[in-house]
Amino acid sequence: MADPTCLYSALSQCTYRDVVQHLNLTKKKDLWTLTQPVNNISEPLKLQLDVLLYAILEVNEKDQRFESYIWVDVTWRDKFLSWNSSEFCGIDKINIPTTSVWTPDLTIAEMTEKDKAGPSPYLKVFSDGDMWLREDMVVVSTCRMHVFKFPFDTQKCNLTFKSIIHSDESIKLSQSGDNQRITGWSQKLMQSKTEWEFINMTSSIQNEDNFDINQSMVVYTITMKRRPILYIINFILPVLLLWSLDLASFMMPEDGGKVGFKISVLLAVILMQLLLNEILPASSDRIPLIVAFCISIFGLMMLSLLETILVICLMGKDSAPKDKEEDNQNLSEESVEKEGSTKLCSCFRGLELVPCASTSDWPSGETSSELLQVEKEVSHKQLSEGPNDEENSVIKVLSLLQNMLDTNKTRYWTRLAQRIHKVFIIFYLLTVALLTFMFYNWTKE
Repeated sequence: MADPTCLYSALSQCTYRDVVQHLNLTKKKDLWTLTQPVNNISEPLKLQLDVLLYAILEVNEKDQRFESYIWVDVTWRDKFLSWNSSEFCGIDKINIPTTSVWTPDLTIAEMTEKDKAGPSPYLKVFSDGDMWLREDMVVVSTCRMHVFKFPFDTQKCNLTFKSIIHSDESIKLSQSGDNQRITGWSQKLMQSKTEWEFINMTSSIQNEDNFDINQSMVVYTITMKRRPILYIINFILPVLLLWSLDLASFMMPEDGGKVGFKISVLLAVILMQLLLNEILPASSDRIPLIVAFCISIFGLMMLSLLETILVICLMGKDSAPKDKEEDNQNLSEESVEKEGSTKLCSCFRGLELVPCASTSDWPSGETSSELLQVEKEVSHKQLSEGPNDEENSVIKVLSLLQNMLDTNKTRYWTRLAQRIHKVFIIFYLLTVALLTFMFYNWTKE
């Protein structure tokens, strides 16, 4: 039969409070919380970190701010807090308040706001002296955004863990898990599905001199990629549609309505640029490609508007003589003959008509052929008609020549406008090809 005293002694050490009483946590509370748990002050306390990303809450490019929800596991060994689990019915771990023992003063260097989640109230103590503290944190930190390829950009934000006051001679930081493990767990535990797609998370150990204190740090780099579908639908696609409308306006007739249409399209592009200004940060190392793309389209539309105004003005110079000719269409045949004779003189030698007007008034390539054709027609008419009809034939020829000369002069500005229009269309198409190549490089990873 077992000794009742031994049985009572065994039963009395089978609770967590017995372990706490054995460790003297209640009597030595100030001692456990004030001092660092090391046997030799020449050896630093080794802390191991394990960070998991649970959610990407916000990425603000305008304010260069990154908000995330993370879980941080910190483990270290306190050799003064250990017991033999076989003496306490196999109890190998207990949970105690964090205020009853020493905890490391870890902080995140990039943090700009105090943690909204609050500190964890408990930590776990193992029988061999290992301490395990888990903190859930809502971290609002600064992050330098690179928006050169917005909205097809990839961002990297750092979370640097270090001690507030302890140097690397007192605390040595290291990561407990490899990059593949923390990335896999973070992707598995990711809860929120925002516009940002989590790619991976890597860690590295660094030592830096901060305010004359050489400290050990663990830097976790979070890589994420933007989902651009909403920006494509709400911004890029409308800009491309407005651009296609400006390109289609080349098929419109050259009149005042075309100018009004181009101005309306140009104002719509300006409105889209104002919306873009609200998204992008105020300062950036490089001009984003989307800004260069929109400015190029805006400049091309502006040149197209100026070209349309120039063409309309040139063609308007040809329409003015036509209006004047309609007002004077009731002039007598004698005034027409007199007006034509002042510009062209003709003298008759037998049956031949010799034009005395200067050929400099005729366009190149047309003088000799046109005059030769008129001479042949006059000679033929003079042979077929009687001498009494020679005067009427001369009047008709003079009218014909005058009309041909006026037509060639009035069409000069129209031909010039057409040449300018063709050259600008070629320039416009070359610019479209260049911007298409820019858009391809912009969207390519």
